[in-house]
This record gives sequence, C-alpha cells and structure tokens, in this order.
Amino acid sequence: MRVIAGSMLSSFPSYASLNKKIMILCLDAGNTRVKFGLHDGQAWCMQRALSHDELPGLANLLLTLFPALPSELQCMVACNVAGPAVRLQIEKLAQQLAIPLTWLESTSAGFGVRNGYDQPVQLGADRWAGLIAARALSGDASIIVQAGTATTIDLLDADGVFRGGLILPGLTLMRQSLVKNTEQLADVSGHFSVLPKNTADAITSGTLSATVGAIESMRGVHAIAPCILSGGAAADLLPHLAAPVRQVEYLVLEGLLQVVKAS
Repeated sequence: MRVIAGSMLSSFPSYASLNKKIMILCLDAGNTRVKFGLHDGQAWCMQRALSHDELPGLANLLLTLFPALPSELQCMVACNVAGPAVRLQIEKLAQQLAIPLTWLESTSAGFGVRNGYDQPVQLGADRWAGLIAARALSGDASIIVQAGTATTIDLLDADGVFRGGLILPGLTLMRQSLVKNTEQLADVSGHFSVLPKNTADAITSGTLSATVGAIESMRGVHAIAPCILSGGAAADLLPHLAAPVRQVEYLVLEGLLQVVKAS
C-alpha cells in the first residue's frame, strides 16, 4: 500500500503503456457511499455507487462481471473520507484482487493544481481529487460543487490555484437537523416553491435556497461563472443554478484517473 501526494507517481505503471487489456480501478469512499469505476485506459467500463455495507461484496461483483480482471487489473487508486473502518475494507479489497493500492492525499501542489489551503494536507482528499478533475476537464476558472452528505463549494482560478471554499450540510443533513432539533417539524418530502405554503415545502425550499444561495454567492463575489456540479444531490440543485453548469456524476473518480494519467 502506498500514499500518493503531489507528483509522487512511481507507484503507477506508465499510462502510455495501458491498453484495453489493462484495467484501472478507482474508488471514492464518501461519508454515505463508495463510488467506484473501472477504466480500460481509454474509457470507463463501469461506474457505480455502493453503500458502505455493500463494499465487502465488491470483489465478487467485479470478478463476476469481469472474469479476466485478475490478469488485467494494473493499478488501484483510492481516496477516503469515511473513516478507518471503510479504509480497512478497501485495503481488504486490494488484497482480494491481489493489486497494489495507492491512496491519494492532499498536498501543496500537483497535477496542475496548487493548493491554497492554510494547511494543504488538511484539505479532504475528495475535494483535492475534485479540483484535479476540474482542472483537467475545464482548464479555466470554475466553482466546483460536490453535493453529498456535506456540500463543498470550492474556487479554482484560471491559473489552477485553489483559492478556498465552503463546507455546509448537505440537503438531506440540513433537513434531518431541522427535524431532529425541533418539536413540530416532521421529516416529510416537499417540493420547491418560491413562496411555500406548507411545512414540507418550506423545509425543502429553504434547504435548496440556502445551498443555491451559497453557490451563487461564491460565483458572484469572485466573478466566476462556470460551475462543475457533482454528488448525490446534484440533480436536486441543477434546475435552480444559473448557467453555465456542467454536471459530472463521478467527479472524484475523474480526478483519481487523472492522477494515473499523469504517470
């Protein structure tokens, strides 16, 4: 097992040597789900999300769908913000597949991005991977929104410098917090409305408006229009965001792939 930070790429085979018989496995362990993707050096063969409870069965799933995988899988790169138990499960997966595992961790610079965090190593690895992906996909200034259990809103300037970002509760967490800490609010689904006339719609509209407001404020204050949107709640946010918005379902996996491509 290796940890990769910045431009330390010695653990990977040369990307130029990869072909359709060589597979790359990327894993993004988030707070609620584990997203994984299998890439053949030219395109994604599959991308999918699992619950943490389903992670122990991932090796069997991959070997069932891709019987030749043991001879074709060349490298495995992952990032984890879900804690030590999930990290151990991913390490066990690498053992089951008999493949070296490399962890991506944040650093001060690498893969075309400079990290402007006060303490670069404290930036979440998923946010770092998202910035790497955004730089490769856009090559210009952008706001990167990852809307999951938490929502992160990060600013990447035209020179590839991460200027900082926001962290706020995700839409579901925001709603659950309201329900848990108030006496008369039920956890029921509502619909967005500019002027809600019932409690369920008021909660849904309030959580959406708070998140959209934070995103648009970041865009407006820093005069950056393009937004790259990802995460489980992306579909809920998309209709309420001003264009241009590019939705990338598995943004972190794209960032992890870029790390391999840089080899």
